[in-house]
Amino acid sequence: MAKLKGILKIEGTLQDMTFYKTQDGHLVKTKSGVSADRIANDPNFQRTRENGSEFGSAATAGKVLRNAVRTLMMNAADNRITSRLTQVMTQIKNYDTTSLRGDRTVAIGIADPVALALLIDFDFNDSAALGGVLFAPFTVTGATGAIDIPAFTPINDVSYPTGATHVSFKSAYAVVDFASETSAIEYSPVTNLPIDGTNTPVTLTPAAVPAGAGIKFYLILVEFFQSVNGVQYSLKNGSYNVLNIVDAA
Repeated sequence: MAKLKGILKIEGTLQDMTFYKTQDGHLVKTKSGVSADRIANDPNFQRTRENGSEFGSAATAGKVLRNAVRTLMMNAADNRITSRLTQVMTQIKNYDTTSLRGDRTVAIGIADPVALALLIDFDFNDSAALGGVLFAPFTVTGATGAIDIPAFTPINDVSYPTGATHVSFKSAYAVVDFASETSAIEYSPVTNLPIDGTNTPVTLTPAAVPAGAGIKFYLILVEFFQSVNGVQYSLKNGSYNVLNIVDAA
């Protein structure tokens, strides 16, 4: 893959070269010389087929998790979330030490606590990490999914964008079964506070424990707003908002 430079920007296919535009600029790639049929059947491409199968499994696992928290992601996710999450799931898949090469899955690998830990503190919005936004200490209660910030003074304990007047918090408790590709999620009510010097403890308790079995994920959503004539508006379509997996079990 190469980057196209110069005045003339081309999009489309020309002979064996494909020109296309991405967020990284105009790129060009050459057509593969190996047919799909040969990759699917030639013994020399056995490793390629195995890699492809496991990559597909990791990508599916990432999709299952994204689907579980899609409502939260609508206001706090970057445009690379799919590839970033697939990359983590690929690492988790490697902890499957019982399946044959080509058959390793996230569903088995994530049972290893070291593998599961790779998702703890994962930020869905790479440009707004929880550690760089929220400075007040908090605790997570696994049984209920409640997140408690016992001492919170907005003007001191959050890094807020210029123009923000309010900050809101919402938590979620999700249960994800990667083997069956199913999930359930429960949300807390939103706590919305003015960004001032008032010390206000924050408790975010999901409405219920989600049904089903699987991996438990505890998430927090932090959103910023600007109040104009009594109406709160999201800043820059959520580019400053945080969605983070604060714990998992």
